[in-house]
Amino acid sequence: MTGLTQLGASAAIPASPDQAVLERVPNPHPGTLYLARFTAPEFTSLCPVTGQPDFAHLVIDYAPAEWIVESKSLKLYLTSFRNHGAFHEDCTVAIGKRLVDMLAPTWLRIAGYWYPRGGIPIDVFWQTGLAPEGLWVPDTGVAPYRGRG
Repeated sequence: MTGLTQLGASAAIPASPDQAVLERVPNPHPGTLYLARFTAPEFTSLCPVTGQPDFAHLVIDYAPAEWIVESKSLKLYLTSFRNHGAFHEDCTVAIGKRLVDMLAPTWLRIAGYWYPRGGIPIDVFWQTGLAPEGLWVPDTGVAPYRGRG
């Protein structure tokens, strides 16, 4: 693919999400309704107030239109959050919106299952609207937090 700067090359982890370069490639099946899923079970960011680490299991589902996200650039983008201070809601929704801005997918949803800190798990969900009719959207596969009970 021409125009890709990270795939097949050495690429450093971006210092921040704003500096990360997300790349896209043409959808090999435009006009076909299908779902692509990315799962990041070890996502990390920092609390913007305390600087303490926060951990999440992210699930990103989208129905591509003309573009698909290049996976190495997505991995580097997600990794760039590990030194970024933002609340759970901000991280989750910002990732979804940035992907929508770049890809203009038919549909996208992101689920952020944040591990408890201070005794409270926070789960954040965002999507562009109702899933298109006929799109198979499986469960995210992440169980809600149940503690020890």
